[in-house]
Amino acid sequence: QQHGAAPGPPLSSFARNMAPAKKIQKKKVVKKFAIDCSQPVDDGIMDAASFEKFLLDKIKVNGKVGNLADLVTVSREKAKVIVSAETDFSKRYLKYLSKKYLKKQQLRDWLHVIANKKDSYELRYYNIHDNEADEDED
Repeated sequence: QQHGAAPGPPLSSFARNMAPAKKIQKKKVVKKFAIDCSQPVDDGIMDAASFEKFLLDKIKVNGKVGNLADLVTVSREKAKVIVSAETDFSKRYLKYLSKKYLKKQQLRDWLHVIANKKDSYELRYYNIHDNEADEDED
């Protein structure tokens, strides 16, 4: 037993030898994701503005809705919604929210979210072929 050592887990010796914590200035990493909804918008079954508002209302930052501050921005170019984040933000979370929006608008039966590039998604129609001839065989 060392003198002056607090009884407890062996972590105490590790904490004693650590230098005082310094604030490390992180380089700003801006993640940009795009969601292309041109197909459904051109057909008039979806409104890009309402999708943009939905994302603004639903995106959580640090576990809180409506806490976007300047960390996350949602903008729109015609039928493309662009989300820029200066904080940890996953593309997968954007897919989750997109699917949630489609479900709310009752469009999940016709549209699905597909990754078309590394940093973007696209809302596409399901490929439905004529299956009537196949159904008679069952």
